Amino acid sequence: QVQLVESGGGLVQAGGSLRLSCAASGRTFRTSVMGWFRQAPGKEREFVAGINWSGSTSNADSAKGRFTISRDNAKNTVYLQMNSLKPEDTAVYYCAYRVCSGLGCRVSSVMRDYDYWGRGTQVTVSS
Repeated sequence: QVQLVESGGGLVQAGGSLRLSCAASGRTFRTSVMGWFRQAPGKEREFVAGINWSGSTSNADSAKGRFTISRDNAKNTVYLQMNSLKPEDTAVYYCAYRVCSGLGCRVSSVMRDYDYWGRGTQVTVSS
């Protein structure tokens, strides 16, 4: 079992920044893939960004140029730095964890590829 705890959400004005954190605990693997998804009211959950064990990343088009994902393997923590926030970024942001025992795991944008999920943290961007 892996537990994920997100933090760092809040209310920010358009153009502002937030940094989300997600700490993983339990039976974690160094080779895991970690990602961020978000779900706005009335919409489906969507991929935001992901990172594999070696630091290879993938971002959704909506996040490119504004969001940066990073991880600290020693702390089993993944971060999402969000800059130039827009009202349409308002959503609950979820951390996701994909168990990978090998070195070849790639970042996936598909929800069903992830094995564990956090409870989410609310991000609200006011105009």
